Amino acid sequence: MKYAVVEETRVGARRMNQDRIGHWRTAESLLMVVADGMGGHLHGELAASLAAETFGAAFQREARPRLANPGEFLSQAIAAAHGQILVDAHKRGLADTPRTVIVACVVQEGQAHWTHVGDCRLYLFRKGRVVARTRDHTRVQQLVDEGRIREEAIVTHPLRNQLLQCLGGIQPPRPEGSARTPLEKDDIVLLCSDGFWGPLTQRQMLNALLSRELKEAVPELVSLAEARAGEECDNVSVLALTWGEELKQPSVNLDSRTLPYYELPTDVQDLTATDPDFLRVSDEDIDKAIDEIKAALRKNVPQRK
Repeated sequence: MKYAVVEETRVGARRMNQDRIGHWRTAESLLMVVADGMGGHLHGELAASLAAETFGAAFQREARPRLANPGEFLSQAIAAAHGQILVDAHKRGLADTPRTVIVACVVQEGQAHWTHVGDCRLYLFRKGRVVARTRDHTRVQQLVDEGRIREEAIVTHPLRNQLLQCLGGIQPPRPEGSARTPLEKDDIVLLCSDGFWGPLTQRQMLNALLSRELKEAVPELVSLAEARAGEECDNVSVLALTWGEELKQPSVNLDSRTLPYYELPTDVQDLTATDPDFLRVSDEDIDKAIDEIKAALRKNVPQRK
């Protein structure tokens, strides 16, 4: 497999970093994970660590050298991580169970397979477009889907921190099922916590990712997220991959709304076409976004933890 992986995690303005990121690989398979421990509950960092470690351990056991069924692996790993958090909390005698959200992606045989719980996100960037993005398991995302608020209201809405699903909660997670799509050469698969995507617009992400190599673009975007969030900056974590192989096979265009495990068409959807950030963008906005990235890089930012 031909690909490059870049990762970055910073504490932001918080006392500690409760995010956990990791990737594991064999000659024929790759697993990427970003987990964001929930600060509203004690030991969120413990839940995030347990979740990431459970995924990694399962991958190392089962990828020999590839996974038999990536979609099934992801579903089982979600359940196993949730269970591991509950067991660990019981052993420690904790009054409340630590909790975390998570996004995970397996790349194998030229395809990306992913699942998530909560508001960690996966973006698929292709040819200057956002062609796929996970939908947050949050109350505000539900309001967006119902047409009651606009997409741009997510970051500032008073219910933005109200999660509908997580790992370690009273109710077991209920992800919609895994998604998959064949990858094309130069596709970028990006996993991140809300501390990364919250302060940034999709236009800012694309400006950086299209204009420089991934190893330069990712740290720049993390710095920009920190600068824009300011004193309210959450932990900022991102794990990104650039795919280096040609498309191996055409995908089947199935209705993703009705299948528990579905394939996305190669041209999944142009999320940038209806994103408010793009509808109102001008050349002046683009120049301003570039200036913000440059300004962020000139500032002193917290060192990676």
